[in-house]
Amino acid sequence: MSKRKGTNILNLVKGFFNNNPTRCLNYKQVSKQLQITNVSEKYEVLYALEELAKQDILEEVSRGKYRLKSETGIIIGNIQINAHGIGTVIDEQTGKEIQIYPRYLNKALPGDKVKVRLFAQKKTGILEGVVLEVLERSQKLIVGTIEVTHSFAFLVTDPRIYPYDIYIPKDLLKNAQQGQKVVVKIVEWGERSKNPIGEVVDVLGFAGEHQTEIHAILAEFNLPYKFPKEVEDAAQEIPIEIPKEEYIKRRDFREVTTFTIDPEDAKDFDDALSIRMLERGLWEIGIHIADVSYYVHENSIIDKEAFKRATSIYLVDRVIPMLPEKLSNYVCSLRPNEEKLCFSAVFVVDEGMNIKEEWFGKTIIRSNRRFTYEEAQNILDKGEGDFCQELQQLQTFARMLREERMKKGAMAFDKVEVKFKLDENGKPLSVYFKETKESNKLIEEFMLLANRKVAEYLGKKKGSVFVYRIHDKPDPEKLRQFRLFAKQWGFEISLRSQQHFVSSINKMLDEIKYKPERDIIENMAIRSMAKAVYSTKNIGHYGLAFDYYTHFTSPIRRYPDLMVHRILNKYLTEKQFVNRNDEWEQRCKHSTEMELLAADAERASIKYKQIEFMADKVGQKFEGFISGITEWGIYVQLIENKAEGMISLRTLDDDFYIYDEERMEVVGKRYKKRFKIGDRVAVEVVKINLEKRHLDFKLV
Repeated sequence: MSKRKGTNILNLVKGFFNNNPTRCLNYKQVSKQLQITNVSEKYEVLYALEELAKQDILEEVSRGKYRLKSETGIIIGNIQINAHGIGTVIDEQTGKEIQIYPRYLNKALPGDKVKVRLFAQKKTGILEGVVLEVLERSQKLIVGTIEVTHSFAFLVTDPRIYPYDIYIPKDLLKNAQQGQKVVVKIVEWGERSKNPIGEVVDVLGFAGEHQTEIHAILAEFNLPYKFPKEVEDAAQEIPIEIPKEEYIKRRDFREVTTFTIDPEDAKDFDDALSIRMLERGLWEIGIHIADVSYYVHENSIIDKEAFKRATSIYLVDRVIPMLPEKLSNYVCSLRPNEEKLCFSAVFVVDEGMNIKEEWFGKTIIRSNRRFTYEEAQNILDKGEGDFCQELQQLQTFARMLREERMKKGAMAFDKVEVKFKLDENGKPLSVYFKETKESNKLIEEFMLLANRKVAEYLGKKKGSVFVYRIHDKPDPEKLRQFRLFAKQWGFEISLRSQQHFVSSINKMLDEIKYKPERDIIENMAIRSMAKAVYSTKNIGHYGLAFDYYTHFTSPIRRYPDLMVHRILNKYLTEKQFVNRNDEWEQRCKHSTEMELLAADAERASIKYKQIEFMADKVGQKFEGFISGITEWGIYVQLIENKAEGMISLRTLDDDFYIYDEERMEVVGKRYKKRFKIGDRVAVEVVKINLEKRHLDFKLV
C-alpha cells in the first residue's frame, strides 16, 4: 500500500467523522460507510482510526470503536431564532451557518452566545447541531403580553421563540396592566427557578392596537422606535442656512437642470440627477448625493446614534429614520427649489454612454423638480411633460448601462413589493403589488454607476481602507438543489460556468415575470445565493457582476454610505488614506447585522398587516403555492394577496404524513402522496392569531 493511498484513506476517515460527530463505529463499519471493500484498504482504515486517536482527533470509546472527540466539531456563535422556532448560529471562525431545531435549543434564547456541537452534514449541504451550553446570556429586550395575578405577573411570549414565560415580581411591573404589550429586560436567569425573572422597561399599549403592534415589532428585533432627547436636541441646533464660505469651496450646479425621482410617500430625498449637453456630442451627468457628512461629524452624539441604528427601517406605515427628522427630511433632504449641499459623482459621456471623464467632489445644487416614480413614468410613456427630453435622454443612457451589465453576467432579480392601503387607524383596506418600472430602473442604473465608480476610484489605490458592498459566489450544493427545484418547473439551470448559470437564471426570471408562481421560484433562487454584506475586504459583487462596488448614494438612510463619504473626502481634500484597522471591519459587520434585523422587522410588519387583512376571511377558500415544508407543517403562500399560512400535518387525515428532510417534501406513509415546495394547492382559512402573526389553513 503506498503512503499516498494511506494518506487519502486517513483523510477520508477524518472527513467522515467530522460529518458524523455523534457516531461510534469500528473499522468494518467505517469501511462500509466509505464503500471500501478491498481487504488491504480495510486494514488501512483500521490504521487510520488508530493514527487519528494518537492525534487526539478521535477517541476509543470501547474496544475497536471510535468517535470524534467531544471538542472536535464544536463551534461558538450567537444564536437567532426565527418565527418557526428554528435557531441559526453563525460560526465565529468560519462564518458558516448552523441550524438548531427546537428540541436541540437547550434553553438558549435569541442573542445568546452558545457552544454548539455539529451533527452529520445533510446531503442538502445544511449544517445542523445541538446547543451544548449557553456561554453568555443576551441582554436583548423581550416583547410579550402581561398576565397579572394577585401577587405576581408573567410575560407571555411567543413559545416558538421564547420557550419560557418570564416571571415579573409586582415591584418590577411598572404599572403595566393585564393584556398590555410590554418590553421586558431579564434581570435574573434564576438557577433555582425554571423561569427567568424580568423587569418591565416600556409599556407599548394594549395588544391588537395598531401603534402597539408596530412598536412591538421594532422592540422584538431590538430596534429603536424613538430618538433619545439629547439626540433630538442636538439635531435642532443644526442651522438650515448654508454658510457663505461653503459656496466658494464647492462646484456650483445650481443652474444645471436637476431633479429627484422617489417613491410617492418619500420625504428623505438623498439623491438627485443633473444632465446637460456639452459640445461635440458629449453629455454631463451628475449624480448628486446629500452631503450628510458636512452636518453629522464623526463621533458626535448624532453620529453615534446613527451608527447604532446603521439604517433606516421601512415599515408598512412609517419610516424609522437613521437620522432625526430635521436632518433626514429637511436639512439634508434634496427638496425642490432649495439650495442643498451634496457630494457628487459627475461623468462626461458620449452618445454611446462611454465615460470620457469622471469627477468626484463637493457640490451645491438646487433641484428644479421633485418627481414621483409614477409621474416620471407617465412622462416617459406619453413623451411630454416637465423635463421630458432630459428624462428620455437619461432613460436611453440607463438602458445602455443595464444592457452592458447583463452582458457581463449581472442577475436580473426584480422583486415585487407588497403594499397596503390603510385607513386612518392603520387598518388595511386592500393589498396591492408594486412592480419595478422604467423610471425605477433609470434611477437604479445611475446609482449603480456612482457606487461602482467610487469603489473603483478608491479601491484601486493601494494603502487605503475602504468600505465595500460584497457578494460572494453561491454555494455549489445550494445551486445543485436549486437546479433540481427549477427542473420541476421545466427550467434548465446550467452550472457549466458563471456566465451560463447567470444566463439561464435570467432567462427563467424573464419567463416567470407575469406568472403566479413567480414569488416561489424567485425566493428559492435567492435562497441559493450568498447574502450581500459590508466589508473592508473586497471580493467583488457576484450578483451585479462588478469587481468593485460600494454604497455611496444613500447616506441619509445607510451608515456605510456615510463612512464611504468620509473616506473619499479625506483622500480628495488631504490626499491621505484612512488607516487600516479592525475598527472599520467591525463597523461593517455591525452595519450588516443591523441591515438584516431591519429587513426582518420590515417583513414582520408586512406579515402582520397581511394577517390583519385576512382577519374577516375565516372559512373562505384560496389558491396558493407551497412555500416551505417543516416537520410540523406545510406553509402556503396565497396567490391573491401573498399572505402565508400553515397546514398542520396533524390535520392531514387521509394518511400518516412523514417529513423527508433531504428531499424537502412530505410523503404519505400508506398512499405515497407527496407535497413539495412549489406545488399548487387550494386551502381554507381556519384560524387567525393576529398577536402571533399566524394563519392556520386546512387543505381543500
